[in-house]
Amino acid sequence: MEARWGCVAPPSPVRLTVLVLMVGLTGGIGAGKSAVADRLAALGAVVIDADRLAREVVAPGTPGLAEVVDAFGPGVLAPDGSLDRAVLARAVFAEESARRRLEAIIHPRVRQRTAELAAAAPPDAVVVNDVPLLVESGLAPTYHLVIVVWADEQTRVDRLVRHRGMDRAEAYGRIRAQATDAQRAAAADVVLPNEGTLEELTGRVEALWTDRLVPYEENLRLRRVCWPRQDAVVPYDPTWPEQYARVAARIAHAVGPTARSLDHVGATAVPGLPARDILDIQLGVADPATAEAVADALVRAGLPRAEDPGAHGGPDDGSRLHGSADPGRPVAVHVRVAGSPAWRFALLVRDFLRADAAGRAEYADLVQRAAAGGRDAAGEEDWFAALRPRAEAWARDTGWAPGSR
Repeated sequence: MEARWGCVAPPSPVRLTVLVLMVGLTGGIGAGKSAVADRLAALGAVVIDADRLAREVVAPGTPGLAEVVDAFGPGVLAPDGSLDRAVLARAVFAEESARRRLEAIIHPRVRQRTAELAAAAPPDAVVVNDVPLLVESGLAPTYHLVIVVWADEQTRVDRLVRHRGMDRAEAYGRIRAQATDAQRAAAADVVLPNEGTLEELTGRVEALWTDRLVPYEENLRLRRVCWPRQDAVVPYDPTWPEQYARVAARIAHAVGPTARSLDHVGATAVPGLPARDILDIQLGVADPATAEAVADALVRAGLPRAEDPGAHGGPDDGSRLHGSADPGRPVAVHVRVAGSPAWRFALLVRDFLRADAAGRAEYADLVQRAAAGGRDAAGEEDWFAALRPRAEAWARDTGWAPGSR
């Protein structure tokens, strides 16, 4: 990949259909998600409150309320005919099958209303979807970015007792009926700690808005790709595989069964290897026509085109390059025909370097010297050319094939 730093415009004119940045906001009960949503709204975000919509879709006279009564009986109604949410909560939170039945009634209606509100947002909007059960519902891949508000369990229990009048047993039960902290962390592109003061939380939210959300929205709207501004090599980050998993889930959601394969490749896919902080992802497709056809889906997922087909000369072999519009997470998506030489070589190099300590040491020295003296793309290409016969010999000796490791 060429050294192109900062956020760059599309390589050729594109038809700019409206793309709205969709942010998912979640957090466990008592973590302070509502305070974050309020501050984002004050900064200019369009906030869609899933809890409010969940109340609207079961308001008196709605088909949603009628279906809830059919499922759980008239005892969930208040004397005025509205839904008694406290009674319903006690009925469903202690029994998973009941909770799933309620979710099957409410969630599709909330999703439909959410889509309507997002479609009505201004073209330059940052749409924040405030969704308490975002992780539990498996919705994380549907957003361009997921924010999780976090506080430890004891802090959350104290808040629920103090501010919502729960007893401690009920507070613990409500917390433990939701996703775990580890599950939310796995879905989070951004974690906002909230165990201190409101002023501290507000400062974190404002920094996130200015430094990431506003530029991300503009980049997405203008189809700009962001690369790191400095060609620096950093120590191996053990969270790189988790970061890859989140982006890969968005890609898989966007392109669906069109993907023949989806793999973490490049230096960040090799444990222990220092690398440039760019996630390299290889999307395998059936043929060059499919590589072109998935472009719109990748753009909608926040990954605009970064390079024209045939940019390096020669016939179109199906290779395409996309990159992330998110200034906080540089990504290079290499779209290649599954089974092609380039597709195979990316997997071979990754697996060889994972297995060969000497190769890892050589590559680490190469990239660190290149970063110190200015990136030497030709030097890297020469090194990979020299690596090929060693990697092929290793593949023959070990019986390696794509997907075997």
